[in-house]
Amino acid sequence: MNYINVLTIAGSDSGGGAGIQADLKTFSALGCFGTSVITAVTAQNTMGVRSVHGIPPELIKDQLQAVLEDIQPVAIKIGMINRVEVVDVIEAELKAYGNKVPVILDPVMVATSGHKLIEPDTVTQLIDKLFPLVSLVTPNIDEAIILAEQPIFNLDDMVAAGRKIIGKGAKAVLVKGGHLSGPVIYDVYIAGNEEPVILESAFIASKNLHGTGCTLSSAIAAEMGKGNNLLAAVKNAKQYIAAALQAGSEITTGAGNGPLNHFFNPSKLIVQ
Repeated sequence: MNYINVLTIAGSDSGGGAGIQADLKTFSALGCFGTSVITAVTAQNTMGVRSVHGIPPELIKDQLQAVLEDIQPVAIKIGMINRVEVVDVIEAELKAYGNKVPVILDPVMVATSGHKLIEPDTVTQLIDKLFPLVSLVTPNIDEAIILAEQPIFNLDDMVAAGRKIIGKGAKAVLVKGGHLSGPVIYDVYIAGNEEPVILESAFIASKNLHGTGCTLSSAIAAEMGKGNNLLAAVKNAKQYIAAALQAGSEITTGAGNGPLNHFFNPSKLIVQ
């Protein structure tokens, strides 16, 4: 018998709302066993990021090898990668692992508070070295603008940006439209040369949005670890996010942008 082992490679959020902390909560809430590789330690809370300390690449490599060799996750989520050296380490270890499991890349570049979390050179390396190795890239509007090198004002722009990201080597992309205003949220899913799939969801009024992107990408990884195909995993993850946002919308955590309610209806740890 086994648990469904899922790995997150990301930064630590001392406030507990995003990053590694959000990922592990999400894995647990969806019935999976979470493992982690910490790429950076941030000092942050609901008001913003105070400082960022990158973990040495050798320690990141040791963490990756320790988890991949022994626990052997069936799905992987990649979040905050703020340096070129970290991209190199992750690329090498994913190739050594055999590229045999789904990998979800959330290209974290800017915190919700506006704090920049990535070096400019790292973006190019992220595209060149990791896009070919991952199953799905999940940029928000701001990140898609950087990756596609074009402005985004509406749904048509999101589709165009998604196609450009596919053109840069991504197998599939989910351009998240939550940063655009309106009563309906549109996300654009494109896989290879297939037609775009427009995913609609109702806007949820909430003062607590911190960690939404981290939670979505880790939920997709968990759902793929449970055996769902990519589009089904995306749809299931979006349902989870909507419910977690709604459940946490009126809760006060700190003085600023608080977290989702990851455990609104937690699953038992699945044993297979």
